[in-house]
Amino acid sequence: MIEQVYPDIFKIPIVLPNNPLKATNAYYIKGKERNLLIDTGFNRSECKESMDQALADLGIAMENTDIFITHLHGDHSGLAGYLTRPTNRVYTGKYCADTLLGYAGAGLHGFLNELLAQSGLTNITMSDHPGYTYASDIIEEATNIQDGDILQVGEFSFQCIETSGHAPDHFCLYDQERKILFSGDHILGKITPNNTIWAPPATITRDYLGDYLESLNKIAALDIKVIFPGHRFVLEDGYKRIEELRDHHQRRLEDVMKILGEKSMTGAQVAGQMQWDLTIRSWEDFPPAQKLFATGEALAHLTHLVFQNMVGRELKDGVVYYTRV
Repeated sequence: MIEQVYPDIFKIPIVLPNNPLKATNAYYIKGKERNLLIDTGFNRSECKESMDQALADLGIAMENTDIFITHLHGDHSGLAGYLTRPTNRVYTGKYCADTLLGYAGAGLHGFLNELLAQSGLTNITMSDHPGYTYASDIIEEATNIQDGDILQVGEFSFQCIETSGHAPDHFCLYDQERKILFSGDHILGKITPNNTIWAPPATITRDYLGDYLESLNKIAALDIKVIFPGHRFVLEDGYKRIEELRDHHQRRLEDVMKILGEKSMTGAQVAGQMQWDLTIRSWEDFPPAQKLFATGEALAHLTHLVFQNMVGRELKDGVVYYTRV
């Protein structure tokens, strides 16, 4: 159900079939000459129908409504191609833009097969990743945004704030005067954003979890009254939630160290022994997509520990093994 969450701001739940997230929150911000739509849902028929109905109910014309994509994940960018018009713009970070424009080697195409092999996951393919299966159609133009850029929408003046880590580039929108933040997947209530790595584990040179934690600090320094996240409900105590997210990842790191013990393990093996908030208890019974997400989460924490010189990694027969230092 569409909900007005602030004057001239409407939260639009875009249904995500067979997905534990249930829906992506798209947001429509009504301006004077131009409007803004934040995030879109997957590129699949049910999401299109959900979006089409919302556009009709709100009387939205995409011809004068620009699109802001917080990050690459398909549940946020999937309908970018469907919603673009010759007269509107798609604003997003460079990594996401390169993927939407179809540049060779960009997005999941560039590394996912190698990541799957090196993680030790078996019987999982790219087609098991919904972000790949329901990705956006290629678009012809995108406007790259950078940290600090300002987007003016009616009376709103939104600062683009880079909060990467959950994705190679992730952007929030912040109105300093009204003290409101659109957080995408950077900050969610009750559920924690899935953090993974965006390169093969044997050769990765970036600590994505470290970037994510630094980005939390960046948001914590802002004066915020209300956070509008990419999933679930609106947050009115963002600072408390940030502390909860920090604590969550610290516990995860400690758990990973305990799981490793004196053993040498793959990312998938570590993921299989971590605690997950799912009704399915047996790792063998996890659906392929959930195994993929869980292993990505394990790899993000293992890689962070590698960068902290607490864990070592070694590539053996095409698979990366981790041991405590």
